[in-house]
Amino acid sequence: MDVAVLAYDGVFDSGLSAVLDVLEGANAMRDELPQPPPAWRVRTVGFRRRVRTGAGHVVTTEPAAGAERADLLIVPALAERRPEALLAHVSGPASAAVRSLVAEARAVGTPVASACTGTFLLAEAGVLDGRKATTSWWLAPVFRKRYPAVTVDETRMVTASDGVTTAGAAFGHVDLALAVVRMSSPALADLVARYLVVDERPSQSAYTIPSALAQSDPVVAAFEHWARLHLEEPISVSAAARAVGVSERTLQRTVRRVLGTSPVRFVQDLRVEQASHLLRTTDMSLDSIAGKVGYEHANTLRILLRERTGSTAGVLRNR
Repeated sequence: MDVAVLAYDGVFDSGLSAVLDVLEGANAMRDELPQPPPAWRVRTVGFRRRVRTGAGHVVTTEPAAGAERADLLIVPALAERRPEALLAHVSGPASAAVRSLVAEARAVGTPVASACTGTFLLAEAGVLDGRKATTSWWLAPVFRKRYPAVTVDETRMVTASDGVTTAGAAFGHVDLALAVVRMSSPALADLVARYLVVDERPSQSAYTIPSALAQSDPVVAAFEHWARLHLEEPISVSAAARAVGVSERTLQRTVRRVLGTSPVRFVQDLRVEQASHLLRTTDMSLDSIAGKVGYEHANTLRILLRERTGSTAGVLRNR
């Protein structure tokens, strides 16, 4: 399998190296399996012979010409976390060559993959329109506003949709590369993960900070503040809307537009966040914690914790 990994000026160093290291590790460990998959031919390609990474390191590349016809094109993230600067870069002339290569690859049916801020490059190239995708959880509101034609789910760590694979925040590049390996051999992906001591992370939910997402919009920020003050009570969306000073419909639509979820589900996220904090920092029983975050029965909270964090209450407490 011919894999072209694109290096470009400003590329995120850890993202580039994580992809290369995982695929190289998979090649090195193939022979430990009784039925090894074919090897990956991994090339680091670029538009110039030498490119400078986001941290200022120089990477030597092969010509990117023809990379659009590789078996897989991987575009690591851009080393930029400021939303305005990120959007200016991915839509500007500095990334025109990247966008063109991505669009050409999809035009000839080549699968493409990216993670973190690199998903903005894919979206800007138009290859995510009408598809499902994930991205860095804290950039999801910006992504959702910029690319309404994309169905973004920031709770997912890796999402594959019609030839395009996307992964979550920065070190989601490891998950992305493991997903590439898993497509050929689940056994080899498991072996590589064990050697690298990488746990399976199907979701970003356990890492999400709801308050950070809420700050993307003043109405959502006000709703988040109100909800935190009323976590112990049954949540009424109509009461929340009155307190925030908007109609219930406006609140519903604004939360959906900014966060891609409903007000009720966002409150559940806040409750999970608070319950997880109390499990880690106090010796309160699960019944007591459930009451503190608005649930009459501990089992309701237990199910929600497992669904949103991928961990049981006992595991969260032991952390």
